[in-house]
Amino acid sequence: MCRHLAYVGPKEALGRLLVTPPHGLYRQSWAPRHQRHGTVNADGFGVGWYAEDDPVPARYRRARPIWADQPFGDLSRVVRTGALLAAIRDATMPGADAEAATAPFAAETWLFSHNGAVASWPGSLTAVARTLSSWDLLTLEARNDSALVWALVLARLRAGDDEDQALAETVREVAEAAPDSRLNLLLTNGTTITATTWGDTLWYLTRPGGGTVVASEPYDDDPHWQEVPDRTLLKASSTEVLLTPLKDPSEPAPADTFGSRMCGSCV
Repeated sequence: MCRHLAYVGPKEALGRLLVTPPHGLYRQSWAPRHQRHGTVNADGFGVGWYAEDDPVPARYRRARPIWADQPFGDLSRVVRTGALLAAIRDATMPGADAEAATAPFAAETWLFSHNGAVASWPGSLTAVARTLSSWDLLTLEARNDSALVWALVLARLRAGDDEDQALAETVREVAEAAPDSRLNLLLTNGTTITATTWGDTLWYLTRPGGGTVVASEPYDDDPHWQEVPDRTLLKASSTEVLLTPLKDPSEPAPADTFGSRMCGSCV
């Protein structure tokens, strides 16, 4: 279900990252190469990006397939950015909410996407949802599992957790309540990218000319793409990638929860 991509680095046109690559997110909407669940991502798409000197991202989201949205062709050609997060959607369950249910979700300086599905939704997260305030629940952007997962992450961020801790603890909490969930989460603040692998694919590329791409699957056949192991937390800047194992909720956490491996160019 779904494919997503985030980028931080030198300014690029949206299309150079999403449309032009031979296996970019645009093509993955009908022909993904590494997708384990579902085959076509035609239930909507979205892209969020950051303008210079403005920490609050802009978004463009639609409930139609990316290939069927003519305005996006012009938008992707002329808009340039040093950071973006984009997603194409294969809905787990049909329903209302249209583009409101399509990533990226946003608040303050963050953009967020969820690739996967919460098992036995919605009943499995009834107890977890009670940890949120009434305001958090009433202001959910959509009535799907991804919107609730985003609310859980956002509550932690607003409480002072850093991005690493917010994603890792949310994954553990949801995985404990719904053990068969797939929880590949992707978050950017416009400067760094934070992501998890939990049941689906994730890759990254640090480009020789600068910039890091983190994506559900490679958008071309560059041999420098690196696959992220399952159950891993990733933190990336435009020049470095840090990988940290994520522990199953049933296992005791080690003393150094975020002991990790640093990669530079990682080639």
